[in-house]
Parts: sequence; C-alpha cells; structure tokens
Amino acid sequence: MSRRSALLELAILGLLHESPLHGYELRKRLNAVLGAFRVLSYGTLYPCLRGLVTRGWIAEDTAAKSQPGSLSGATGSGSRRGRIVYELTDTGLTQFQSMLSQSGPAAWEDDTFNVHFSFFARTESDVRLRILEGRRSRLEERLDSFRSAAAQRRERLDLYTTELQRHGLESAEREVRWLSELIETERSAGPATTPTTATTNTPPSNLNTT
Repeated sequence: MSRRSALLELAILGLLHESPLHGYELRKRLNAVLGAFRVLSYGTLYPCLRGLVTRGWIAEDTAAKSQPGSLSGATGSGSRRGRIVYELTDTGLTQFQSMLSQSGPAAWEDDTFNVHFSFFARTESDVRLRILEGRRSRLEERLDSFRSAAAQRRERLDLYTTELQRHGLESAEREVRWLSELIETERSAGPATTPTTATTNTPPSNLNTT
C-alpha cells in the first residue's frame, strides 16, 4: 500500500470517528479540511471505502437517508450511492487508534504531517510530542542544507530566484518557530494532560522550500 493510500484510510477513519457520513459529505470534508486531499476524486474515494468495508473497519448503512435538500453522492441525490452512510466499526476504531500511535517519519513528512496533526486531539501526548519533534528536526535539517547551498550559489542566482529561495527559507523558519511553541506546550502540559493549545493552532500550509 502506498503512503498516500494509508493516509487516506487514516483520514477516513478519523472523520467517521466524529460522525457517520455519506460519500459526498466525506469527500467534501476531505477536500476542505485536510489539504492533502484537495484533488481527491470519487474514483479514488469509493474504492478505498469498499476496501475498508471489506476489512470490517467501516460499515455501510444503505437505509440511511440524506438530509432533505442536501446534495448526496457523486451522481445526485436520487442515486443509491447517495443513500449509503458509512460509519466506523469497533474494529475500525481499534485500527484508527493503532494508526494514531505511529510516530515515525511517515507521520511528519510534508504530505502527511497536516493530516496527523488534524487528529492530535485523539492522539496520546507522547506520540504528539515525538511527531512534533520529528517534524521540527526534519525542517531544521532542510534549512541547514538550503542555507549551505544558497551560500555556494548566491553569486549565480538572479533576483527572482533569490527572492523565491528567501521566501522558502522564511516559511520553513516560521514553521520551526511554530513547532517549537507547540513542543514547549506539550512538555509543559505533561503526559497525562489532554491537548489544549496544540489542537487549536492551525498548521502552516506546506510551502515548497526548494
């Protein structure tokens, strides 16, 4: 399974943990709330949902109806697909919690961090801290590399390339500062405390710092 497929499964389980959803609403939330899926198509979403149903992580309620007046499903409110509501099963909840316990590099890369951060309210404090520290460490390594490369190439860069490079560096530095604040909050709160500041801050957009 690709990292993006695993990330999509985590996102779906996380959203269904909040409430049952039909396909249209699920895709809308994935597009609007989790930036990693802004171009998610129904052709990608529904095969993933079928796979989760097959494994018993989510269940279909085909008798459920959409709210009156709302759109429902990829093919219109009268389609069978629009009447299917997906809900998290006990097995799916266990799997979701297992996914949230993962704190390795796959949780703090550019294309995965924001999704994991979105579910920090349900993530253990020590896991949150490891992910935040891993993300900060990765960005600090990138900053060191960029600064070194910039010093070597400075005389050969034109004005616009230099400005783009400066913008990328400043964006990464800003995220490092933001992460440091969150890390300090986590450490101050202690392992037994539920997240406060860490879950109310909005993560910076994943800007290209190359």
